[in-house]
Amino acid sequence: MIPLEWYLALSAILFCIGVFGVMSRRNAIGILMGIELMLNAANINLVAFGSFHKPAVLTGHIFAVFVMTIAAAEAAVGLAIIIAVYRSRLHINVDKIHEMKW
Repeated sequence: MIPLEWYLALSAILFCIGVFGVMSRRNAIGILMGIELMLNAANINLVAFGSFHKPAVLTGHIFAVFVMTIAAAEAAVGLAIIIAVYRSRLHINVDKIHEMKW
């Protein structure tokens, strides 16, 4: 059986890659991909802790399903916004998009 620390290390690595992707990318698609990596890292943590919890409850797994549902909704809404911005401006560089700021 793989120890819990390996799952946590994998999750931390994925989360750091996601944060780096969000912080370094100017392309909106790249930012969405970074957010998805961070959500998947959280899912790995939830499932790992749920599996290693001795009274076998599926709390971690159920939370992971909720996170996947929210991630799918976020991707659908985010991609719709990106497509609408691309159709009007012909680019998706987040530094040049100012309409959604207050």
